[in-house]
Amino acid sequence: MTEKDISPLIEKAADLISNAKNPVVFTGAGVSTESGIPDFRSPGGIWDRFDQEDFYIERFLQSERSRRLQWQIFGEGLLSTKAAPNAAHHAIAELYRMGKLDCIITQNIDNLHQKAGVPDDRVFELHGNMNRATCLSCGKKYSFDEIVARLQAGEEIPDCPACGGILKPDIVMFGEQLPIDALEKAREHSLKSDVFLVIGSTLVVYPAAYMPAYAVRSGAKLIIINLSETPMDQQAEILIRARAGETMPAILERVKKNLGRD
Repeated sequence: MTEKDISPLIEKAADLISNAKNPVVFTGAGVSTESGIPDFRSPGGIWDRFDQEDFYIERFLQSERSRRLQWQIFGEGLLSTKAAPNAAHHAIAELYRMGKLDCIITQNIDNLHQKAGVPDDRVFELHGNMNRATCLSCGKKYSFDEIVARLQAGEEIPDCPACGGILKPDIVMFGEQLPIDALEKAREHSLKSDVFLVIGSTLVVYPAAYMPAYAVRSGAKLIIINLSETPMDQQAEILIRARAGETMPAILERVKKNLGRD
């Protein structure tokens, strides 16, 4: 789809955001991939190289092999804390600074919304954050840069320097509950939203994918920006099949024009 094809949709989306009182953004892997972070589920993604069964919390706790595989992803740099926000992250952050974004609900674990300038307390991370690791025995936290340095120095399964306990990335593994506080806040803000903007998510991972359903059920207008189909396409007021990094800056510029800030 060309920019000319989607320009009326961009204008309509910008108009909805400009007039909204509680717009909410929901982001998925399609935003992160434009910063060089691989998708887990798409062809060529991480699950093409690793068996999902090794990424259940039970296996992580019980199997050294499973822990070695999980840390291998970080040691090889497949998921890096060095990734930088892309044009979509920056456009979303600018909407927040303009007062045209209530919060961000994200399935991503890369901290890129915060790097772009959105405060921590306005980003609800449903699947955790890869910038930290926690000892499951003593509770001490470590930065991922510190852990990755150890991996790249030759360690295969880093443990806690303080007590020797198992270190776990602060991300939600299969079989784990989502963080209750983030989930409850995400649900609350979804229900209060009047415009709900899904960016780069196929909306197939639950319970995160319930959030746009909550919003629509409460009367919010749904905007979806995603390259592939989602189960909620038929409920969308606006459906844009385009890359987030191209679409969000265009929407931002139109919102600025609408508000007289260009």
